[in-house]
Amino acid sequence: MLFWWTLLPKQGKGIFVDFVNGYSDHCHCLVSLGVDQTIQKTMQLIKGESSFWFNKQNLIPEQFQWQDEYFAVSVSESVLDRVRNYIKRQEAHHGKKTFQEEYDIIIEKYGFQKFDD
Repeated sequence: MLFWWTLLPKQGKGIFVDFVNGYSDHCHCLVSLGVDQTIQKTMQLIKGESSFWFNKQNLIPEQFQWQDEYFAVSVSESVLDRVRNYIKRQEAHHGKKTFQEEYDIIIEKYGFQKFDD
């Protein structure tokens, strides 16, 4: 998944991809948005560019595509190292909790609401 690191900046999309890792059913990306970027546009670019690249490589027999939903939160610069470390340890982390369990805990703990595009 680290191909996003080089894919997006070279094409001048205005997104700095700091760190990427994932697990079998999801992906975490730590990104810094450009001044004219929205979360919605950024996710559209990341999903679109990565799907295009993945499908061009013919890595799986069927066409790869992302689900429609995504979850985004902003983080302070003071916790960037903690976030990178969390993203780095996805395999160990999800050996204890599924993505859905983790998602439900975060939504409840911080009182997040779901918005539809």
